[in-house]
Parts: sequence; structure tokens; C-alpha cells
Amino acid sequence: MVDGGGCCPTMDLLRSEPMQLVQLIIPLESAHRTVSYLGDLGLFQFKDLNVEKSPFQRTYATQIKRCGEMARKLRFLKEQMTKAGITPSTRTTMCPNINLDELEVKLGELEADLAEMNTNTEKLQRSYNELLEYKLVLQKAGEFFHSAQNSATAQQKELEEHMHAERSIDSPLLLEQEAFADPSKQVKLGFVSGLVAREKSMAFERFLFRATRGNVFLKQVVVKNPVTDPLSGSEVEKNVFVIFYSGERAKNKILKICDAFGANRYPFTDDIGRQFEMIMEVSGKLSELKTTVDIGQLHRANLLQTIGYEFDQWNLLVKQEKFIFHTLNMLSFDVTKKCLVGEGWCPIYATSQIQNALHRATLDGNSQVGAIFQVLHTTELPPTYFRTNKFTSAFQEIVDAYGIAKYQEVNPAVFTVVTFPFLFAVMFGDWGHGICLFLATLYFILQERKLSGQKLGDIMEMTFGGRYIIMMMALFSIYTGFIYNEFFSVPFEIFGQSAYGCHDPSCRDATITGLIKVRDAYPFGVDPKWHGSRSELPFLNSLKMKMSILLGVAQMNLGIILSYFNAKFFQNRVNVWHQFVPQIIFLNSLFGYLSLLIIVKWCTGSQADLYHVMIYMFLSPTDDLGENQLFPGQKYLQLLFVSLALVAVPWMLFPKPFLLKKQHEERHRGQLYAMLESTDDSFELETHDHSHGHEEFDFSEVFVHQLIHTIEFVLGAVSNTASYLRLWALSLAHSELSSVFYDKVLLLAMGYNNLIILIIGIVVFIFATVGVLLVMETLSAFLHALRLHWVEFQNKFYEGDGYKFSPFSFCLISEDDD
Repeated sequence: MVDGGGCCPTMDLLRSEPMQLVQLIIPLESAHRTVSYLGDLGLFQFKDLNVEKSPFQRTYATQIKRCGEMARKLRFLKEQMTKAGITPSTRTTMCPNINLDELEVKLGELEADLAEMNTNTEKLQRSYNELLEYKLVLQKAGEFFHSAQNSATAQQKELEEHMHAERSIDSPLLLEQEAFADPSKQVKLGFVSGLVAREKSMAFERFLFRATRGNVFLKQVVVKNPVTDPLSGSEVEKNVFVIFYSGERAKNKILKICDAFGANRYPFTDDIGRQFEMIMEVSGKLSELKTTVDIGQLHRANLLQTIGYEFDQWNLLVKQEKFIFHTLNMLSFDVTKKCLVGEGWCPIYATSQIQNALHRATLDGNSQVGAIFQVLHTTELPPTYFRTNKFTSAFQEIVDAYGIAKYQEVNPAVFTVVTFPFLFAVMFGDWGHGICLFLATLYFILQERKLSGQKLGDIMEMTFGGRYIIMMMALFSIYTGFIYNEFFSVPFEIFGQSAYGCHDPSCRDATITGLIKVRDAYPFGVDPKWHGSRSELPFLNSLKMKMSILLGVAQMNLGIILSYFNAKFFQNRVNVWHQFVPQIIFLNSLFGYLSLLIIVKWCTGSQADLYHVMIYMFLSPTDDLGENQLFPGQKYLQLLFVSLALVAVPWMLFPKPFLLKKQHEERHRGQLYAMLESTDDSFELETHDHSHGHEEFDFSEVFVHQLIHTIEFVLGAVSNTASYLRLWALSLAHSELSSVFYDKVLLLAMGYNNLIILIIGIVVFIFATVGVLLVMETLSAFLHALRLHWVEFQNKFYEGDGYKFSPFSFCLISEDDD
């Protein structure tokens, strides 16, 4: 939305803003500042004058690459802040006149500092984790050696006692030989200690046994708490192991197996005194490393916090600079290579604002030559630009989803603001459900300032974006709910008492047969006595079906009338007389007449069969109507309407192609020169001829196109009218579903006189109402209303083959992540 100041005209949403093609000649020294000011203004759409060049051949490719490198550094800083749990602060410290060159140097220094900190921290943390594992190995292996030494001492004492005992023939000879053997000849066993992942411990043990053929002794001790692995940095459950072996060959095999299983090996001594010294030494180093790591982390956190205060400003600056250089690449050099030439579209009302921005850029840049603003005359179709606000923008998006309006054709969004929520409400009419929908939407509207700055989910984002549409749908649903007299399917005597009463007590329950009219008609909406009666469904069926036809014919007539205003605006007399007139005649000769019959029948209370009237209007137009006659002269009026409908079809088909051919021939004889916008078709032909050297007029193609258009309208008049019966069908379905939930859930639960069953019934009723009626039915009615606008309404006048005005604006990149 462009903020309307004193220089701007009042908002006109019916037709797009008048646009102009402008050429800018900008001195090279002030080009960057000029484009920057235009980006702040956001009212100029640049055309790419270097389409034939690749991105790498353009003038400012180096600067864009430089901005890309700075963006990479900013992403690195953001990743580091995210890992540290720091979010960029909204309390930015504004740096006046921050320079891109200075920022580039600063970002390089910060990246280098953080990379060095990360490397040092990683090394220190790895050393710390290794020392932690080493300490565990010293403790667990020390316990094992201590227990083994105690066990060996006990065995030695037992052996000495056995040697002094009486020798028996059953004494093992080998034991005696070992006891009296020379200590120098005993085998010295080596050992390897370390940690291995617990999940690999069984495979590790089996592999050792098979590789050494059982010539090792493995002892494993479980570490209770997970251990931080020095290499991966993740917490892993591990076991401390000690492997005893004999010989260098076995040792080499064990070392290779340890490396293969990712087991971390640590040196160990069997000297108990030395073990204690090593544990004390490792504990001291751990304390020193812990202090060093904490100081480094604190310093890194302070640096990242400082970066966080200015990150958003830096990020926005880099994005803006990259956007500016991309735009400068769309400009071309003049002959002297001292100025940049740019072309683009802008609204006519913004001329003074753009000229002021150019003048300000010249002054601020100390340029000796000012930029030149020159309006170009062209036959090119301008872009479409509607100035919307937060209320109308959502309705405009609904129309734009079908197709962008052609330049200055009638904008359906003006009418969609009212007709879309109204047609939705016709299908959703219940003032209880409407109030629920309104309260839900009211939360989004009251919290819009807070929610607009947050990242919501996909569904919540869509709901928040359409909050004003939903609000209008809720308000209209309350209105139609009062007309239908339904509050969660329950009728109320809000606007007075019912017009009917019972003449005896027997008529109270089931039927309207025993009711008599005791007072004037119910002042607004459906009389509450109709609900629950035997005649309710036939009455509401007839009412809603006829009402749907009336609404449909009215909206289609509006679409055809808007096609007249389009033709008149573009000075297209052919479309006025040979499209609008026969179409309005054909539609109203059939369905306009049907609408008239419906209204007359309502006013007179006649019992005429309208189906019979409409069918025999074509099959037997001269027969008497009999009891189906609603007013005098109806037969002759029907004959007139049938004749007009039959005349309207060839009227739409034949004259227009011949008139277009005649205009084409006269234009090329010079009699109608420069009337390029006489018709939409001739406009297309002119641009086609201009680019292809005045090709011949293809009459057959134009005639076939008109034939298709005529058949489509004639058949569409019937199918579109039938399509509006969805208003009746969905309204009836919504009413019946609401009635079922009320009667078969809530009232049924109340009938049991049991508190638990009542609570369950209320919960089921609430969930059914919210899930089915307030969510699914809302979505269903929304989609059907959308279809009625896109197909039945807009195809009568809306071409939607334009392209959107996309100005160069910094507002478009503020939410961009790239």
C-alpha cells in the first residue's frame, strides 16, 4: 500500500492507477544513491534493458558477488548465534551512515575471530574430553589392578602354605615347577587400556578373541554415566577395557583392532604410587582446562551478543545493496559511458515524488548534473496497480488468484468486498455460528500488531491474512442467520411474536395444519413457527431455491453491465452493440423473466407451476397457460421474450467478425490511423501486426472465436444459473447438519437426566459444531463462493490477462530470507 499524501488522489479501486512509461538518465556518480532513494519510495518498476546479457556479463556483477560473500558471512554469524542460543535483538544500535566497505572489513574480522575461537574451543574441549576419559581409565583400571594385586597376594600366601605341607601324590607337578622356577625366566605380559563404545563391546571382544586365537585376556568395566566422545563431541555410553597380551605381534593386532572399533587408548602403569600421581596430575589439568574453556565461551558469548544488537541492520543493508546492484544491472550505458539510462513504469500521481527523489539524490551525491525524467509514449500494455489497504488487499488477492486485471479494466474486487461474504453467508446462515466465527476473527484483528511480526504456521498465516474477509463473512452470516431465524438451528422470537397460534392444544407438536394466523406477519425473516413443522422442509426448499435464482440472475446481470462499462471506457462500440446488448437481452429474456415470475408468485400467492411455464414457453409458446397464468398478457410477453432470445443469438454471432474485418481494412487504408484502442480485438491485432509486418486478417479464426464465445455464453447462461442453486443446497445442508447435532446429540443427552451423559453430550456437540460446522462447512462455503465469483460472475466481463505492477521497493526484501 502506498501512503496517500496531499499529492495523491483519492483511492480508486474500480480501475487501476493510470501508469506512464518513463526514461531516467542518471549520472554515473549519483546512480547508486538515486536507485536507493527510488527503493525507499517504492513507486517505480524498472525494465530490464540488458536481457541479452548473462548475469556474469553485466556491469555490477562484481559488486553482487561481493554482496553475496557478505551475505554468506552474515549467515555464518547467524548460525553461530543460533548455536549459542542468541537471537538478533530488535533493540538495534543505529550506526549513522554505515559504510558498505567498512562493514565488509568488519564482517571479515568477525568471521576470522569467531572461526579462530571455534577452532581453539574445539581443541580445548577435545583435550578436556580426552582428559576426562583418561581419568576414568586411571580410576577403573587402577581399581582392577588393585583388586588383582590383592588376589595375587592371597594366592601367594596360599601357595607358600601348600609348599610346606606334606607332599601328596595328587599334587600338580606343574604347580611345583612354577613355584620353584627362576623369576628371570617368567613371561612378562603387556597390556593396553582405553574406552570403547558399549554397543560395540561384544563385537570388540569377539574380534579380539578370534584375531589372537584366544591368547589375550580382556577385562571390561561399565561406565555408569555417558561419556562425551572427544572426536564426535556427542555423549556415548562406554566401557573401560584392559587387554593383556604376550608378544609384539599380538600387540600390533590389538592396536589395529582398537583403531578399527574407534576405541580411544590411554597409557597406564601398574605402579600404584605412579597411578595416584597421574590421577592428581590429570585432575589439575582438567581444572585448568575447564577454567580456560569457560572464559573462552564467555568471551565468545559476549561477542555474539554484541553482533546480535546490530545483525538485523547489517543484514538489511547487505540485502538492500544487493537489490540496488541487481537493479543497476537492468540499466544500460549511454553513448558517452558517463550516464546510465533506465526505463520503467510508474503511476502518474507519483511523478512529483519521483522527481523529488531524483533531485534529492543529485544534491546529496554532490553531482554536477541532475538526473533527467522523461515520459515516453508507447503502445505497450502498462502493468496493473491498485492501491489497497489492509482491509481491501485480501479481497484483491482473491481476484488476483484468478488473473491480474488488464490495465484499467473494471476491478471485480470492488464488488467482491460485498458479494463474496454475502454469498458465503447465504450458504452459512446461522447467527450463532456467525458470532463464533466473528469472535475468533476478532482475536486476530485485535492482536494483528503482535501477530504480524511473528512467524505463524501455514494455516494460521493464511487465516491471519484473510482476517477481514472472515470478519465480513461472519457479519453477513449473522445477518442471514436472522433472516433464516436460526441460532445453532434453534429459532427465536427476536423481532416479535409469531404470526401463528394454535386454535386447540392438539396442534402444538407436529404440524402446521392446526395453526391459524392470529396476528400480523413476522416482521423480519422466517417465522419461528415454521421450524419443526411438517411444512418446514418444503417451505424452506422453495424459499431458498427461488432466492438462489434471484441472487444468481442479479449477479450475472451485474457482470454483463460491467462489460458495458469496460467497452465504453475503452471506446469499443462493437462490444457495446454486439456483445453487451444481445447478452443482456438473452439472459433476461429467459432467466430475468423467471425471476419476474418468482417475484409475482410471491406477491400474489399464486399456485402456478413455474417449471411448467418455463418448459412450455419454448415447446408450446402459443398454447394457453390456464391455471399457470400469473398476470394478464403473460402469453404475449412470453412470445416476445422467446423472439428476443432467438434474435439475440445470431446478433452475438455474425455482426462482430464482419465489423472487425471492416475496421482492419479501413485502418490499413489509412482511414482509421492511430485508433489502436478501438476494440480489444483490434488492439491485439494491431500489436500482432506491428511485430509481424501487417499480416492478413484471418476472418475464419475470428469467426470461430466468436462462435465459441457465443455458444459458451448461451450454454453458460443455463449452466451458470443452475450453478447458483449451490446456494440453496449448501444452505439446506448446513441447516440440517446443525439441526441433527442439536436434536440427536444435545437434546438426546439432556433426556437421560444423567450428569455424566450430559457432559459427554455437551463435549461431543461442541466438537461436532467446531469441527464440522465452523471449520469444514466454512471451508466448503468459502470454496463455493469463490467458484461463483471466478466462473459465474467474472467470466461475463473480466479478462484477467494483465500483469502486476512490481515496483523496486525495499519493503519487498525486508521479510526475505535470502
